[in-house]
Amino acid sequence: MSKPHLVVLGAGESGASAARLGQQQGYDVFVSDFGAGSERYLAELDEAGIAYETGGHTLDRVLQAEVVVKSPGIPDTAPVVKAILGAGIPVVSEIEFAFRYVHPEATIVGITGSNGKTTTTLLTHFLLQEAGEKAVAGGNLGDSFARLLLDHEPQDIYVLELSSFQLDGIVDFRPDIAVVLNITPDHLDRYGYELDRYADSKLRIGRNQRSVDHLLVLQDDKTLAPALRRNPTRARVTTIDPDRDIQGTTLRVDDDTFSLHTGRLTGRHNAMNALFAVRIARLLTVSDEEIQLALDNFRPAPHRMEVIPTADGRTWINDSKATNVDSTYFALEAMDGPTVWIAGGTDKGNDYEPLREVVDGKVHTLICLGQDNEKLRTAFADLERVVECRSAREAVELADRYARAGDRILLSPACASFDLFKNYVDRGDQFRACVQTIAA
Repeated sequence: MSKPHLVVLGAGESGASAARLGQQQGYDVFVSDFGAGSERYLAELDEAGIAYETGGHTLDRVLQAEVVVKSPGIPDTAPVVKAILGAGIPVVSEIEFAFRYVHPEATIVGITGSNGKTTTTLLTHFLLQEAGEKAVAGGNLGDSFARLLLDHEPQDIYVLELSSFQLDGIVDFRPDIAVVLNITPDHLDRYGYELDRYADSKLRIGRNQRSVDHLLVLQDDKTLAPALRRNPTRARVTTIDPDRDIQGTTLRVDDDTFSLHTGRLTGRHNAMNALFAVRIARLLTVSDEEIQLALDNFRPAPHRMEVIPTADGRTWINDSKATNVDSTYFALEAMDGPTVWIAGGTDKGNDYEPLREVVDGKVHTLICLGQDNEKLRTAFADLERVVECRSAREAVELADRYARAGDRILLSPACASFDLFKNYVDRGDQFRACVQTIAA
């Protein structure tokens, strides 16, 4: 009997992992990438003996599929996707495909939102791991869900960061615990510049949940509450209100309190992330003592409010992952002294007005790092100093010139990175390396 045909669109991390998982599950797999593909992941396909093409799609071969796994970066408006859907072939995300092969006893925690996904995912995993739980983290960060199933022994708990693009392609995917941290404008170009459509995409995380499952959502009457009404779930919904449950560095969860005072999670945004992570850990029966000990020992991920150690009397902070206005708002809010702010990149239709209240009286110098800085320059033209640059090194040299002893130098771009860098990681890595060179 012939094998069923699986076609994977995109030869990146999630695509190569889905292809290998499909091969393991008995599919005849073909990978098709419109671009050049990644050398690392093409080598994985070669090693596995999986057929692939780059530089375009051979439509006749693609349309032989019984199912297509689409990488999250490919929009539904792409001609090849339209052709597949027009032929009646189901198109799913790698998250959906991997879910079909996870062992049924495993617990899945799915975390989505516009900001804070990575920190909340990593912190949740850390809380579980420190308590001795057999858990791994991945999804939209690190290893894809498919790779977690392929390259790790079976786990009791999978903690998955999930983007709206991944959730757009689910059919049966169901987390036992789902989290929606927040909804703010981001990636609206994929959703017709309609915030409601973007919010509905995030709320798909709860569409298949059962009455025994949990959905944790931020208290947000303006955007999240209407989205929840439009996307009903059978799960037990818990609304988390940071105004009620965060007092400085103290978190209140039901009748218990937890402290962030001795750890490295700074700023209100990280307190919100921790509030969700603590809730998740308690649902998974981690003790309060274990949670507090883990909070004390947790170290934030690179590129997210990452303090770069120096001895020059100034605080250099790498927040390269802040690719939208809301994320940068929280970063600026956390600055507790005079600040040099480095921002800019590929603008995604940003409205910078909400940043005024956390910029005024705090930021004395704005360094615009991007190919086209006109919108950013105009928005903050009244600051003491606004300068432009085209590289991480130049940005750091300018910051070194204008930052005084005791100042904070914050890279928090509020924009995507693709005008000057490969991605936000490349941007943050270059920034850190330049800071370390100057500090040395």
